[in-house]
Amino acid sequence: MILTTIVLIVLTLATLAVGCARPAPSPTPAPTVTATVTATVTATPAPKPQTLTVYSGRAEGLVKPIIDQFIKSTGINVQVRYAGTSELAATILEEGKNSPADVFFAQDPGGIGAVEALLARLPDSILSQVEPGFRPDNGKWVGISGRARVLAYNTQKLKEADLPDDIFGLTDVKWKGRLGWAPTNASFQAMVTAMRKLWGQDKTRQWLAGIKANNPKDYANNTAQVNAAGAGEIDVAMPNHYYLYGIMQEKGESFPVRNYHPRAGGPGAVILVAGAGILDTAKNKEAAQKFLEFMLSPVAQQYFAGQTFEYPVIKGIKTHRLLTPLADIKSPGISMTDMADLKGTLNLLRETGIVP
Repeated sequence: MILTTIVLIVLTLATLAVGCARPAPSPTPAPTVTATVTATVTATPAPKPQTLTVYSGRAEGLVKPIIDQFIKSTGINVQVRYAGTSELAATILEEGKNSPADVFFAQDPGGIGAVEALLARLPDSILSQVEPGFRPDNGKWVGISGRARVLAYNTQKLKEADLPDDIFGLTDVKWKGRLGWAPTNASFQAMVTAMRKLWGQDKTRQWLAGIKANNPKDYANNTAQVNAAGAGEIDVAMPNHYYLYGIMQEKGESFPVRNYHPRAGGPGAVILVAGAGILDTAKNKEAAQKFLEFMLSPVAQQYFAGQTFEYPVIKGIKTHRLLTPLADIKSPGISMTDMADLKGTLNLLRETGIVP
């Protein structure tokens, strides 16, 4: 009863309070204020495109198309300095830590081996893509494409059976006035490095002296000496294998020159690689790694196989139908690590008067 009475009293008081309350006055509208606000917006600048600097000892005509494809695929600008591999190697050594180069793309293992001390070790993700025979043990660079040393002979003057079992046979006096070579070419110099490893210094010196005694015609490059063989100026040239196929693509299969891989193997049948590495001082290492990864991609490897007639360095890429399969070439088992002594080769070539 007491609780019920208290509740009734509370409800009655509440009703009276509501009934007696005055309505609250309407609020006076606030005056309208017009304000002009000026906002300062700082635009975020677009990221500056990366520019990769490549020193290329490979000829522009051979590699520019695939470099252009890399640019298109990645949006990375590439500035290329083209010159001879030996010249660029000397330039990098002279520039040292101040070199603007990010990547050195060399024609041969000797040239890139000469600057190994200035290269960074490549990531395993790049090294593992390349067959072990196409890269050095120290992981400082990788092969990008393979090239076989051959003798290119005029088919109107010679048959393959007329050629010696190995290139030491070219020192025979019967070849006097019939030979051509390009001793300033990086691939020729790499072959001489292979000679020094396989034959030793004395036999290599003997070969150089014997060829020199046979009065070979000097040519500036491999294309010139293969064309000279086709024109009948010489009977035998000493190039890499793919130059012939590039010329045949232009002049047709009637071009009277064919390649010969020496039957006995030796340094005249060595498989060289064009290789690339990243400078330890590179300012654009991430872009440089992307460049190497692209050059080892199926797209680029198929380009080298199909367009420049070179051998791929990764598995799963078909070689051109015109090429002799690598398994059929008696190439000596020489490590790319052993091909690094360009300096020793140049010293020998100067001592024998082959190059100035």
